[in-house]
Parts: sequence; C-alpha cells; structure tokens
Amino acid sequence: MSEHLDAVILAGGAATRMGGLDKPGLTVAGRTLLEHVAVTVRAHDPDAGVIVVGPDRDRPRAVYVREDPPGAGPVPALRAGLPNVRAPWCALLAADLPYLRPDHLAALARAATPTNGAVLVDVSGREQWLTGLWRTEVLREALAAYTRRSLYGLLGPLDPAHVPLPGAPDTFDVDTPEALTRARADLEKPTDA
Repeated sequence: MSEHLDAVILAGGAATRMGGLDKPGLTVAGRTLLEHVAVTVRAHDPDAGVIVVGPDRDRPRAVYVREDPPGAGPVPALRAGLPNVRAPWCALLAADLPYLRPDHLAALARAATPTNGAVLVDVSGREQWLTGLWRTEVLREALAAYTRRSLYGLLGPLDPAHVPLPGAPDTFDVDTPEALTRARADLEKPTDA
C-alpha cells in the first residue's frame, strides 16, 4: 500500500485504570500521549489527516469530533470519526501509544491488501484492534452493516493481516500508572545533574 492515509485516534475514554485522569493529555518525553500518536502518523505520511475523537485540545493540530454520548466506546467513536476520513486508507489508533513508530505504520501498510486490513499483534499473538490500518471503504461498509458495540465483532470478520511487534514491551499502550512509569523510564532521556 503506497496510497495516502488518514488516522482516527480515539481519545475519549474514561481511563478508569488510570484513576480517571486525562490519559491522552499525560506526558511522556515532553509530549502528550495524543501528540505522540499524531506526530507518528505525520512522520509516516506528512499529508495524513488526523481526526481525534475526544475533547477539543490546543494540540495536536487535528479535526476534533465527539461520539454521542461521549465515552460511549470505540465503535461509536469510530462512527463519529470515520465520516471525516478522506484518504483511501484509515489508521485506527488509540491515543495512548507512546511506543508507536512510523515503522509500525509502514509494516501495517506493507501487510494490508485492498480487501484485508492489518493489525499489530502483541507478544502473545493477541490483536491490538486500536493499532490497525484499513481500506476506508471496507471499514465504512462494515460499520454501516454493524449494530453491536464490540470492536472485535466489527473488525475480526475483516480478516486482517497480523503484524507482530518484535522487541516491544509487554504492554504497548499506557493503561495503568505502572505502564506510564515504564514508558517514561523507557522513552525519556535522563537529565544531567
């Protein structure tokens, strides 16, 4: 796949395992978690549109939309964000991926086909549904025919290619205070005393 992509970044969850903190706004290595994801998307494709489903923010530069009701979950969030996608391909991403790199998106693009998307899989082989790349029209058609709330139920039948994450930490996203501490330790350069 060498065509242009847009990204829908889901940033409106309740972050219950983080004690209800504004998880996308937490910082690692001088950027918010949300900014890390948006910067990575634009490093992969400088022309990529970025659609954030979540509260308006000053940064990053993006189109901001909300699902109805706010916090309703990933499928309603995708329904809110997908109409803003103009590119032939859509990256569906969580807002809490500080380890995400342009080469991950490139690997997804290499694995995707016009009929099958691609998702990253963790070290146990489990699909990471919020780190995937999909043909936009295929995703729209699947979403139009889908009436349930499970992201797995929506995306699993699309039979995506599985892209492993060699050398990645056990937890690629930041869902807990411990994961945030680890990401900061891994990604922030120590300052000289």
